[in-house]
Amino acid sequence: MVNMPDQMPDGQAPTELGRFLRARREGVRPQDAGLPSGIGSRRTPGLRREEIATLAGVSIDYYTRLERGRETRPSIAVVDALARALRLEDEEHEYLQSLAAQAARRAPVPPKPPSRAVRPAIGMLLESLRPNPAYLLSRTYDVLAANPGGAQLHYGLFEWPPRQRNTIRYTFLHPAARDLFPEWEQKARGCVAQLRAIAGRDPDATDLAALVGELLVKSPDFGRLWGRYEVRRAGAGDQAFRHPLVGTMTLAHETLDVSRADGLRLIAYLAAPGTPDHDAMTLLDRAGTLNSADTSR
Repeated sequence: MVNMPDQMPDGQAPTELGRFLRARREGVRPQDAGLPSGIGSRRTPGLRREEIATLAGVSIDYYTRLERGRETRPSIAVVDALARALRLEDEEHEYLQSLAAQAARRAPVPPKPPSRAVRPAIGMLLESLRPNPAYLLSRTYDVLAANPGGAQLHYGLFEWPPRQRNTIRYTFLHPAARDLFPEWEQKARGCVAQLRAIAGRDPDATDLAALVGELLVKSPDFGRLWGRYEVRRAGAGDQAFRHPLVGTMTLAHETLDVSRADGLRLIAYLAAPGTPDHDAMTLLDRAGTLNSADTSR
């Protein structure tokens, strides 16, 4: 798994477990943990090591060794206590558990990359959803197939070669992305948090490491957000677009598992019939159809 290039003052290289603990500790305000904020400024953002250790019921030395990578086998009880002290949500708690399990392993073997094959039935399903934009994603957010509206939704994405068509790469590296998403920072945070969730389940995946490594090199914003260690699974919600072809629209989206073993997911966008958002969505589907006809000539 690609890591942030850092090192502790004493030369000890931290583990992913240690990086996560430090990032989340620095994100907890004293008042949120029931501690007095004190007088004047604190040199340490968030909580101090000794404060987290006290809240979790472990020694300061033990907690320090966890952050610095010297201790790699915390018990389940310690992991749960740290999750409570750090005020982690359920998904973040699961991520911490997975990091603790990974830290205890030796010589990890990278898993076989999942299949990217698109079954013919998926193509028919995408077509049947029109005019709703829809596409099929790999576990690392590569777009493997799309209906006409789905191909146009991320404006300019399909101008990239097929192997480069990735919605997270688009969010951080495509010049049109910041105009397309009015709330770009929120969108970007969600993308990174979802990649973190995948990393917790499959940290040695070569496809994930390649994507994260590319984005760390090419996007300072990705590096900034990656270092926050926020964790979130993909799910349903609303997404606002400022699309150059059809104008402003807000679409609901749903995520459907197509193959749990390979992590394939179908994403479909929807709007209530008779609304301006539905009209814009229908125009987008038509634009995608016309574009497909032009490129096939």
